[in-house]
Amino acid sequence: MARYSPYQSGVSYSFGPGPITPGVKWLLIANTVVFVVQQILPGLIEYFGLAPQLVIERAWIWQPVTYLFLHGGFFHILFNMLIVWMFGVTLERMWGTIFFLKYYFITGIGAGLTVVAVGLLPFDATAPTYEASTIGASGAIYGLLLAFAVYYPDRPILMFLLFPVPAKYFVMILGAIALLSGPGGRVSNAAHLGGLLVGYLYLKGGPGGGSVVAEIKYRYLKWKMNRLRRKFDVYSGGRSDYDRKVH
Repeated sequence: MARYSPYQSGVSYSFGPGPITPGVKWLLIANTVVFVVQQILPGLIEYFGLAPQLVIERAWIWQPVTYLFLHGGFFHILFNMLIVWMFGVTLERMWGTIFFLKYYFITGIGAGLTVVAVGLLPFDATAPTYEASTIGASGAIYGLLLAFAVYYPDRPILMFLLFPVPAKYFVMILGAIALLSGPGGRVSNAAHLGGLLVGYLYLKGGPGGGSVVAEIKYRYLKWKMNRLRRKFDVYSGGRSDYDRKVH
């Protein structure tokens, strides 16, 4: 990634989205700590993973939240946290930490509730979902990918780490794969689809989401204006640069 700084000549290159933001840092730390504890106490999955049967029959209502912090192995958490960092930093800079974390957990919890709903469907194909335990942050991550595609639809993302695809098509392909793959297998396609659907409804003003859209538009406009000010050194009159605060 290339960056230009007005304080030094030339262009500098760096990997990734740049310095880590507070919300992303907290998510990385929390997931890592839980993963370490999970290696010591593997029984955590039974109590804090997401099993629709336990949510419905035993009222373990914390599971649609806690499952987000559990992972099935080193590479599972590694790739999930890389995605949180690569896409979450950009979104958090634009939205702010509070809204970013709110969106992350709403899409993650929404994905978990989608898994529960799919497990309750009266079909043979969905019956295994009712008893299976789902773990991982993928539901929230799919929500982040959806948001990134909404704001940066033409920015390229490496598909399968092989070839670049515009973000909007990248997310469409992931959604199609999850939909066509169905509820079976080791991958929770229901959680992936739930993260995409809840993220879309939340950003596009689903039930009760009108104020959300207004807030996003305001933050996006503010972010664009701040970028223009930094690029062209444009400042409003009447106050010195030392008195300015960016919220």
